[in-house]
Amino acid sequence: MLTVYNCIVNQHDLRLVALAALICGISCFSAVNLLHHIGRSTDRNRLAWLTIASTSTGFGIWATHFIAMLAFTPGIPNAYDPGLSVLSLAGAVAVTAAGMWVATLRDELDYHLVGGAVLGGGIAAMHYIGMAAFEVEGRIEWNLLLVAVSLLAGVTLAALALRVVLRGSSLPATLAGAVLLTLAICGLHFIAMAAVSIFPDSSIAISQHTVAPTSQAFAAAAATLVILVLSATALWIDLRFRRQKLEVDRMHGLANAAVEGLIVCDGNRIVSVNDSMARLTGMVATTLNGRELGDLFDERTASDLINFQGQPWEAELSNRDGMRIPVELIARSIDYCGKPHNVVAVRDIRERKKAEQEILRLAHFDPLTGLANRRSFSSRLDTEIAATSRDAKAGKGARGGHLALLLLDLDRFKEVNDLYGHGAGDAMLQKVANCVSGVLRHGQMLARLGGDEFAIISPNLPDPQAASRIADAVLAAMREENRLAAGGGLVSGSIGIALYPLDAEDQASLISHADTALYRAKTEGRDTYRYFEASMGAEARDKRVMEHELRQAVARDEFYLVYQPQKEISSGKMVGFEALIRWRHPERGDVPPSIFIPLAEDSGAIGQIGDWVLTAACQEAASWENPLTVAVNVSAVQLHNPNFSRKVHETLLKSGLAAARLELEITETALVKDMPRALASLRQVKALGVRVAMDDFGTGYSSLSNLRAFPFDKIKIDGSFIKSVDTNGQVAAIVRAVLGLGRGLGLPVLAEGVETLGELKFLDAEACEIGQGYYLGKPAPIEAFGNLTGHGKRVRARGADRQDGSLVLLKPSVRSA
Repeated sequence: MLTVYNCIVNQHDLRLVALAALICGISCFSAVNLLHHIGRSTDRNRLAWLTIASTSTGFGIWATHFIAMLAFTPGIPNAYDPGLSVLSLAGAVAVTAAGMWVATLRDELDYHLVGGAVLGGGIAAMHYIGMAAFEVEGRIEWNLLLVAVSLLAGVTLAALALRVVLRGSSLPATLAGAVLLTLAICGLHFIAMAAVSIFPDSSIAISQHTVAPTSQAFAAAAATLVILVLSATALWIDLRFRRQKLEVDRMHGLANAAVEGLIVCDGNRIVSVNDSMARLTGMVATTLNGRELGDLFDERTASDLINFQGQPWEAELSNRDGMRIPVELIARSIDYCGKPHNVVAVRDIRERKKAEQEILRLAHFDPLTGLANRRSFSSRLDTEIAATSRDAKAGKGARGGHLALLLLDLDRFKEVNDLYGHGAGDAMLQKVANCVSGVLRHGQMLARLGGDEFAIISPNLPDPQAASRIADAVLAAMREENRLAAGGGLVSGSIGIALYPLDAEDQASLISHADTALYRAKTEGRDTYRYFEASMGAEARDKRVMEHELRQAVARDEFYLVYQPQKEISSGKMVGFEALIRWRHPERGDVPPSIFIPLAEDSGAIGQIGDWVLTAACQEAASWENPLTVAVNVSAVQLHNPNFSRKVHETLLKSGLAAARLELEITETALVKDMPRALASLRQVKALGVRVAMDDFGTGYSSLSNLRAFPFDKIKIDGSFIKSVDTNGQVAAIVRAVLGLGRGLGLPVLAEGVETLGELKFLDAEACEIGQGYYLGKPAPIEAFGNLTGHGKRVRARGADRQDGSLVLLKPSVRSA
């Protein structure tokens, strides 16, 4: 170390040594900055950066050496071989380039150290070739130990310098790397100079082709100028890069805030992508940089992104797994890092596509059953009508000349909804869809038009009878499903059939005629089918109109009540009335209950009508001074409604009628549809104090079990058993049995339909308690019974009022008759 110190202090001009160190430091700082750019550059511009960096570093090493050699004063004449001087410069540049190339191949320790060692070897090669170019009138001897130390110092410090520089791009790392590289160059030079001993020898002559030290100084100055220019260039490039990096980082931060994928591209090459784009492709963002647009999109889309700017368009993006993702693209031109680029917004539209498909499905298919809906049905029917018409005109009889439309409607489906809830109704519709679909052949279409209405389009039928075979198969499949299903299965269905072109020549007429045939099937027994006949039209249309008018009758106040007296048979004492509904249509006049009641049950309007009757009867009875009972018929729909008992309670509270004065009449048919629910409703009503009567006893089924299971207060014998009871022995036996059953159960019996004195006498003789019928009093508006209810002036019966305060008519009792 002392030898090196003495060499520098005693054999060198310290001013030139300082200059050499300064030039070396500038050169090394420029080299490490340029080295960062080599590591960040792509293959295309990597060679350019490597050339600039190696040239700057090689010239710096060369200039440092020869300026330091100018500072060396051996005290005897000396000069420099120009060829070897140039070779030392070329060697410095070439070996430095090799070292930097190796060090930046991969960001790994061994590559950094090996590349730095090669760079150190370049420094050594330049020095010792430069020393070979040094000629002097004397003999040069080398201290091999110091030569080895110089080589070790240069290689080690250069390796450490590149490792520090390439581990990070921060300013401290850059400065530390520059210092280490400066020490590597200067350390090797001065340790190697300390290894030199020169012994004057006048016999050794300097070659005539050498360059004088003064001329070499000019070459060193030129090299220094090159270094300064390259260093300034490197500094400018580094500052520009840092500004660009700040801009890129800022834009990348903004881009990452976007939900949509963003691609910045230079022509067809991807420069940058945001995180959303990386997630969309399933790739790391850095791996996408430098790739071509054609790697993500098809060639046509990639070309459009380059050449067109404008409205969004749809394309497909290839992700890492090769899956094609539908996307929406829009391209715009932007200034990016001072250069025009294209930015492409990539929006994932998979969810939108799914929504569009779902909207399309909802537009054409029924969401509950998955069948075609009314829109699809109408479109298909138009298509088949047109095809059948074309074939008929072309004479293609072999294809089939008939198109059948079958309308299927479930029988009493509304009752299922009302009794069991809409969930059960939906499940039933799905069963029907599956059942009927299994019967149809290819080319036939099943559609759900709405509610419980289905339609079957069957083209290419060879004859009209083929439609009946389809209807038979459908009904048979539903019956079989009923048989196999546990706990009820399906309701039955009715089918109406219309044929094109036999029955109609357009879609509207064909549907209307099939609907007319369907209505006939329902009125003639259900669970069957009917073909359209011309005579059906007027009748069906009238019933459809009446059904519509019936739904509006309550709101239009077209219903009114009449009341039929109920009396004790033995005494003629008035006990109450049965409220009976009547419909006075503004154009049709009085419509008989036998016509509109079944229509109300079929259409589902019976629930609303029944609620109106209950409310109106209770309000009327509450106004009577005489506390007579009022009987109201209750439909199955009302009884099985979960809110029925609450409705009764609210009606009693609003009207002010005592619960004991209300009697609800229930038919056996209403009970058997859902016995547990019916029993629960009746018990809730009984808890209110309301009386319950079994209506039309003997006309249903399971009558005896119903009497035992349900909490009835009265039995009403159907009028069909009372007719001619005094002359028909079989009828008389049935009535006696029912009366005996009532006495055994402790239930009063009311006989309906008493129309003659003979029937009244028979019932009195058999101890029947209560009677109702035309002989005892015809139904009439309540005003006709004002003397009985307490409305208006009382009319005394023959004799006087009974002591118990009740009123009697002129001819109500058997005895007075």
